[in-house]
Amino acid sequence: MKHFLTYTFLIVTLFVFSQEKQHTSYLDVNYFRGNIALHNNDILHLINGHPEGYILSWNKKTYGFNAWEQRYNYPDYGVTYIYQNLKNEVLGSSASLYAHYNFYFLNRNLMFRIGQGIGYTPNPYDKKENYRNIAFGTHLLSSTMIMLNYKKERIIGDFGLQAGFSLIHYSNANVKAPNTSVNTIAFNLGVTYNLDAEEPEYITTIADGEKEKFTQPIKYNVVFRGGVNESDVVGSGQFPFYIVSAYADKRINIKSALQLGTDVFFSNFLKEYIHYRSVSYPEEPTTGNEDHKRVGVFAGHELFVNKTSLITQLGYYVYYPFDFEGRTYFRIGLKRYINEKWFGALTLKSHGAKAEAVELGIGVRL
Repeated sequence: MKHFLTYTFLIVTLFVFSQEKQHTSYLDVNYFRGNIALHNNDILHLINGHPEGYILSWNKKTYGFNAWEQRYNYPDYGVTYIYQNLKNEVLGSSASLYAHYNFYFLNRNLMFRIGQGIGYTPNPYDKKENYRNIAFGTHLLSSTMIMLNYKKERIIGDFGLQAGFSLIHYSNANVKAPNTSVNTIAFNLGVTYNLDAEEPEYITTIADGEKEKFTQPIKYNVVFRGGVNESDVVGSGQFPFYIVSAYADKRINIKSALQLGTDVFFSNFLKEYIHYRSVSYPEEPTTGNEDHKRVGVFAGHELFVNKTSLITQLGYYVYYPFDFEGRTYFRIGLKRYINEKWFGALTLKSHGAKAEAVELGIGVRL
């Protein structure tokens, strides 16, 4: 699988190289070494070494040909491949592939990279062969990567240097139990290599400090989300869930919108969990007849970057017949607009640091 992801990365890179020459591109390779963060005492037995690996990225620069590039200080976007040895025979290794953005600060010397992708571990939980691995219940994992680097390009010819810190998160978001997840915090050191000898000039049609005029009426959104997940009880089974959301949003400027709405949750895993609690813990007040449905209200924010946007939402259950992980919940994720009305969404719902589900959705903004 590690080699498959490497070949995929190279194929994607070669394909993009053959496309438009309007933007220049560069490669960076980083070695990293660090520690697994102790976010849950249950994984203490899995922390006995210093994970290390490498990060290989292809990056495409922007120069302001599109207005959104100027608004965000000419970010890069690209593809990243990470291989990591977790230095624990129970956890084994991991490999992952991401789409990422690089954002720049301090006269473009400080780079902040954020990427979202899919990871693979060859050594997940198995009740007979690998029962100590309570971090990963599946081979395929959701992965988020964050990097903060001080960076200097073209120090010697087309080569440059960068150094900083990275956070690599792996979780399957309770698609299957167990799922305590792993977070690696590491120091990274790497080199950059520019693939083009000359770079275009940055376009500045939007003046520094200029506030772009933008008005839009209140928009109404309807989203249908779904997926599969499992409770924390290992072996309790995977069940489909469905979520219907309706909310209004108001653009407060060219970049941001505020949201207010409601969610209705149909979580079949919770129906099974209620039955499990009523049978396994007769001393508890759970009868098994409690309703598994929940209704929440939420407030949120949407950050628009080109056709992709980042959403963050904080919700509270107003209909909550069975106590499960508390009445507040969070949602964070990405929307991708197909056109002015229709969009797809990939989001993570959690209660604090405890993930409940990865949600795949389709919606309309009217």
